[in-house]
Amino acid sequence: MWRIPEVSPQDMGGLRRLTGVARPAKCRAKGYAMTPPMTGHCLCGRVTYRADAAPLWQMHCHCESCRRATASGFTSFFAIADGFWRWTGAEPALFRSSPGAERRFCATCGTQMAYRSDSAPGEMHFHAATLDDPARFRPTAHDFSAERLPWVVLCDGLAQL
Repeated sequence: MWRIPEVSPQDMGGLRRLTGVARPAKCRAKGYAMTPPMTGHCLCGRVTYRADAAPLWQMHCHCESCRRATASGFTSFFAIADGFWRWTGAEPALFRSSPGAERRFCATCGTQMAYRSDSAPGEMHFHAATLDDPARFRPTAHDFSAERLPWVVLCDGLAQL
């Protein structure tokens, strides 16, 4: 059974505007760049990677393509410049999901690992949940927020692009 947690009036923060339901103001994430190295892996451990530079950006993506590819309400990425990352285990399989876009995934367990687009040349976008320590990820914005599903309530104070 679902239980609504107790929240004090000072935590309500006036965030009733989106749904009419009060949301605690404490749900704001503080953005910062992760410090290298960052390593990650798929569910079965076959595909692994290492990044040796700080991310160019860290965001949540709400576009329909990412939602469908990950079977989730949104997904979270960080971008690493080419030349500063490498696959350290098996190389992931490739799926060209749309013109100019490719998605990398583990051919054994199916984990979505990364995304690349012609609109962002020279970058690989890694799924934050694949990090060995995903708690290090701190997004700085929501991309494609106009495509956000109505049941995803944004109350973190991050920019909505």
